[in-house]
Amino acid sequence: MAKKKAVGAAARQQKRRPGRRLGLKKADGQVVAAGNILVRQRGSKFHPGENVGMGRDFTLFALKRGVMKFSRLKGRKYVNVVTG
Repeated sequence: MAKKKAVGAAARQQKRRPGRRLGLKKADGQVVAAGNILVRQRGSKFHPGENVGMGRDFTLFALKRGVMKFSRLKGRKYVNVVTG
């Protein structure tokens, strides 16, 4: 005798995992301190600009205290920290 397969059963069998908390951590124009994480990302969607460093997992962080600014050059998005 044929039985109807439960709808959504495959979705319930998958492991529940928390989100990875990626994305922008500071906004444009916001004051940041040295060492603050600016962007968490997979791959280099944003590139490090002036006074910004990049970690092994492509995390961008501030090297100096200042104001966070975005810029675009030749199709690339850069994150800068402008001091003074």
